Amino acid sequence: MKKLIYILLAAAATFTACKKDESAKINDVTVQVLIGDEPVTDAVEVTVTDKSTSTSYKTTAINGTATFQLVAGIYEASATLYKESSIYNGTNSAVTVVDGGSNSFTLKLAESTTSQVIIKELYVGGCMDNEGAKDYALDKYVILYNNSPLEADASKMAFGIGSPANSNSINYYLKDGNLTYSDYIPAWNAVWWFQKEVKIAPYSQIVISITGAINHTETYSKSVDLSKADYVFYDPEVFSLASNYPAPSASIPSDNYLKTYCYGLGTAWAISKTSPAFFIFSPEGGMTAKAFVTNPDNIESPTGKPAFNCAKIPLGWIKDGVEVYDYANIQKSHKRLLDSVDAGYVPFTNKSGYTIYRNVDKEATEALAENEGKLVYNYAGGTDDFEGGSTDPSGIDAEASIAKGAHIIYKDTNNSRNDFHQRKVASIKK
Repeated sequence: MKKLIYILLAAAATFTACKKDESAKINDVTVQVLIGDEPVTDAVEVTVTDKSTSTSYKTTAINGTATFQLVAGIYEASATLYKESSIYNGTNSAVTVVDGGSNSFTLKLAESTTSQVIIKELYVGGCMDNEGAKDYALDKYVILYNNSPLEADASKMAFGIGSPANSNSINYYLKDGNLTYSDYIPAWNAVWWFQKEVKIAPYSQIVISITGAINHTETYSKSVDLSKADYVFYDPEVFSLASNYPAPSASIPSDNYLKTYCYGLGTAWAISKTSPAFFIFSPEGGMTAKAFVTNPDNIESPTGKPAFNCAKIPLGWIKDGVEVYDYANIQKSHKRLLDSVDAGYVPFTNKSGYTIYRNVDKEATEALAENEGKLVYNYAGGTDDFEGGSTDPSGIDAEASIAKGAHIIYKDTNNSRNDFHQRKVASIKK
């Protein structure tokens, strides 16, 4: 029955997509789902997304093969498989459907790992000034969250961004539609790390100011107050651009300033305000982030130019990541994070005060006995500027529930299409 529903939904969506041009040819499209070189025999839902409209179609693969009926165009195929205690993710961003062609594609799944510490929220897009004349985006922050009932040690955790900075920029690591790396993620320009022991209590968070640990609302009312951030990216000996890095609020101790090393160029960390590929990692084997990135053997440039220098962060060190696509340029956007880190992406519109916020794991959160009577439903914090809207499918209002004392477990499938949505208002803006 479930399979039939998916097929009907795909057919209905296809009809809607073709409504503008009733003469458009409908093509049979097959997607073979593989783990390694072997077809997936388990039932797995496959999604194909039209990159021009962001319209998605879903069906369940039978013996590893999913079948769709689509008009010609460029699509992205993705799937997430839960198998025993493992999660497998995969994305094929080069599904080009042509009229009269064979239209047969493969979708390879890779095993993913979940992390105790996750990215709960990423605020990078900024807002408009009070007059609505220009945008302001020097108020970026990230929230790390302990998604477990045990204390988390984040002391060795570091922060990086994928290359290129924007999802729609020329990607020199992309060849014939595939990324040229498989066992590392290139961290562009610089990485940041904590300089002290950092512990995060169960089901708790830390707010880290990326730019401007001050109260931005004093000048821009639609912005956010980062004067009470727990930590701040601030190392003026390396990045000296005062507009990005004003002196932090006096309430933030200096040992809560993160340190950095720039192996690229510039006076500021060039995190995108439209579409970063943001990730966190923890070095292993006694290595530190500083020791790793200051070793020139670990630095490369896909063009040979220092402006494109990247640190080759081993894939096994990566704890979490979120791939963001600029919604206005979604057709021109390409993946930077490997599928085992993030097999999807979050469409995002900047300049509107929106934030990238993680979805609640409804089943796991409701299963916590201590949450009885504390969960708030009918979540309405999503946005409507996308086709079909953007929301948390769990229906749970995480922030309102936390305010009532609930413990939230957030979704973590290593696929941002499942795990995140665009939220109307930053969570720290009360």
